[in-house]
Amino acid sequence: MEVAPPLNSVHCRLMRNPGCSHLGKAGPTSVPAISSSSKSRGFRISFPTNTDSLKSSFSGAGALGSLKHYCQRFSIPSTSSLSSDRSYQQYVVTVRNDHPQNADFPRTYSRKEKKPFKVPIVEMRRAARERLKKRKDQPRKPVSPPKNGLVVKSLIPLAYNVFNARITLINNLKTLLKVVPVHACGWCGEIHVGPVVHPFKSCKGPNSSMRKGHHEWTNATIEDILPLVEAYHLFDRLGKRISHDERFSIPRIPAVVELCIQAGVEIPDLPTKRRRKPIIRIGKKEFVDADESELPDPIPEAPIIPMLTELPDSQTLAPSDDEEKLLLAEETLQAWEKMRHGSKKLMRVYPVRVCGYCPEVHVGPTGHKAQNCGEHKHQQRNGQHGWQSAVLDDLIPPRYVWHVPNADGRPLQRELISFYGKAPVVVEICVQAGANVPEQYKPTMRLDVGIPLDVREAEMVV
Repeated sequence: MEVAPPLNSVHCRLMRNPGCSHLGKAGPTSVPAISSSSKSRGFRISFPTNTDSLKSSFSGAGALGSLKHYCQRFSIPSTSSLSSDRSYQQYVVTVRNDHPQNADFPRTYSRKEKKPFKVPIVEMRRAARERLKKRKDQPRKPVSPPKNGLVVKSLIPLAYNVFNARITLINNLKTLLKVVPVHACGWCGEIHVGPVVHPFKSCKGPNSSMRKGHHEWTNATIEDILPLVEAYHLFDRLGKRISHDERFSIPRIPAVVELCIQAGVEIPDLPTKRRRKPIIRIGKKEFVDADESELPDPIPEAPIIPMLTELPDSQTLAPSDDEEKLLLAEETLQAWEKMRHGSKKLMRVYPVRVCGYCPEVHVGPTGHKAQNCGEHKHQQRNGQHGWQSAVLDDLIPPRYVWHVPNADGRPLQRELISFYGKAPVVVEICVQAGANVPEQYKPTMRLDVGIPLDVREAEMVV
């Protein structure tokens, strides 16, 4: 039997079941358990990346895209040298799929329920008890930065890279918006990328019932693609918490920029306090600054990495050809991933808080005291925020949009909504501009799902 040239391969385990003497009729879900005495040996199966040959070789392999592990049982006739009787030996093939091709969309929480904690409270209490046991009868260790007021020097280049990646992302998106059509609803925050808007009745803005859920589309801007998540700029990240009366006197800047500033980025317009000696703790929440009079005066240094500046809309020009547009899309994807991965690393060291009821974000060890939360049951909390540890999507919202699988401009159909996937709006813009789909976004985009041509064909899908 001839085999097509392999394009991809997966590791498999071949397990022989000597007790079986006939061809099994059960499906792959009823594979019998293999005893410990069974002999097994490993081998490799090669197949093209589209898994068409694998699906034709193994019956019932259509679930390969949605399963982490796939098992198939088959029998091979074997002839013994001592006997002329032909017997059958049964084997089990296990195909491991490390990258699932389908995944559920991220859940959208209701505004009437609190966001889940980053770490469950039970786990936090258990970890606190473990720390108390380890610190019992042990000498107190010196506090490491940034808790002692100093900056982690090893993360300063990363902070500059995140800051420049954000500027690069904004500048490139302004250019891509001139060649890739992006629409935004004027009543809600939904966005659609493509020449033809989708017909789904999913608008939840004001007076949506009068419009029967239909959207009113307009041209999208950078603020629609990258939602502006602002935070208070802290002159001293270890200072007193911002009171309710100071909420208008302290400037608010993008939360990612504030995170980079606290990690070591120097911006002349946004000064911050830099200590050169660790603080002296008096109590749990009280401290004094160390005496730095004997130290020489600090010399202003140039930035470690040159800082980029945001370009105005009038200076951005559309790409001249398809090759330039492709390169711009690839660079935009790299900037998006660099900003997210770098921010995630910074958040492990520099804490970021988010309100469990509203999108308010605060960069610092403790949240501010401004009573400006207006979400569900804010009267019972007197407008105070319910601070908890933030995740990356709180700092940089991805804004998922419907993925348009066909590039010929055909509109999405309302009856086939369950067959379409979703992707972050930045990724969808870059993909429609010609960039390759990153691996981590393929599960929610459902690239392997065959979309029916009409409703009649969709009703035949099992």
